[in-house]
Amino acid sequence: MEYPYPAWFELWHEAAITSVGFFWMALWAFILGYLISSLVQVFITRERMQKAMGKAGPRSMLLGTFFGFISSSCSFSALSTTRAIFNKGAGLAPAMAFMLASTNLVIELGMVIAVFLGWQFVVGEYVGGIILILITWFLIRVTRPRRLVAQARKRQSDADESEADDDAGLSWQEKFLRYQSWQKIGQTYVMEWQMVWRDVLIGFTVAGIISAMVPDAFFQALFVGSSGDDMANPGFLAVLAQTLVGPLAAFFTFIGSMGNIPLAAVLFGQGVTFAGVMAFIFSDLVVLPVLRINARYYGWKMALYLLALMWVAIVIAALVMHYALAYWGMLPDYTAVTAPADREYFKLNYQLVLNVVLLAINGVLIWLWYSARHGHHHHHHDNAASLTDRVLSVLVVVALVWLSGGLLVALL
Repeated sequence: MEYPYPAWFELWHEAAITSVGFFWMALWAFILGYLISSLVQVFITRERMQKAMGKAGPRSMLLGTFFGFISSSCSFSALSTTRAIFNKGAGLAPAMAFMLASTNLVIELGMVIAVFLGWQFVVGEYVGGIILILITWFLIRVTRPRRLVAQARKRQSDADESEADDDAGLSWQEKFLRYQSWQKIGQTYVMEWQMVWRDVLIGFTVAGIISAMVPDAFFQALFVGSSGDDMANPGFLAVLAQTLVGPLAAFFTFIGSMGNIPLAAVLFGQGVTFAGVMAFIFSDLVVLPVLRINARYYGWKMALYLLALMWVAIVIAALVMHYALAYWGMLPDYTAVTAPADREYFKLNYQLVLNVVLLAINGVLIWLWYSARHGHHHHHHDNAASLTDRVLSVLVVVALVWLSGGLLVALL
């Protein structure tokens, strides 16, 4: 497409469109994820959750993985639901199993991977996702973060101590029939958005900028050994180096699991190893906005522990899948992958239908929240904004100006 203005303005417009497009693609998953989180927080009792997933045994891990699989969602909504089940008494390992399953064992993600990368990467995503959960479980048992877990639970308890539980003792069926319960769901839903909307806005703005303005050569240089004579048969150190870099690249790009797949196809087509690409795809939960949200939920010590835990597990799982396929002679050929074509974000497809339906539900939830404000004022906020909050507020203004200007520049 030709633009009647300099190339820089074209890039600005493309970056803004990409940011909005990425968010549009993920919008239904955001709303659905926060709705599920709100339902869990209101309808499921702490005692029931502790009974089902309170201990990190095989049954609890299986339940966490299964529930994560059937509630497949984007990373932000997975964080919210994971926080809800953890706050209700689920063990750390089952909660992590839920979160990893809901972001990796995703049917639509497998379909996108099959289109861009091939069946080997689909196998790597699903089998590697299960391996990732098992490794995370093992690492938690080895490191035994009991003190961090206790601190995180206390932080959650302190955050919720002013919440009046006026329907305690009622079954979920009784709660389901009470209008006050649905008002509470609306309040919880809005609070979930209030906690993360700034991180979401800034994260998707940065994703669009990187996708449109950072050349592919940068990522090729980042993954050491992805170019040269040994691309077809890299040694272990080269594979290890690229696997370690995969989460690092994802940490600063944050395009999300769906948006990462076209970029992953570019990386693989340029010679990045199977392990490096799988580590990059697995790392939708090892990104800067997710770290910040986890810190808001559990505190910085717990957030950094979870970051290190997932980073190690991702590297191990990616290496296991790489050498398992290599042993069976099934590693894919990077020369068979071509860079993906430009995507159309706004078109008539299942995402549009889901967005329309979920936006209608979003409107109902906001109305429930609004109707409850007149009778209840139990939400609490910090009176004094921290330095991080003030910096975030400035970045929000910058992001809004950037997006607005990028969208309007096409009219000039």
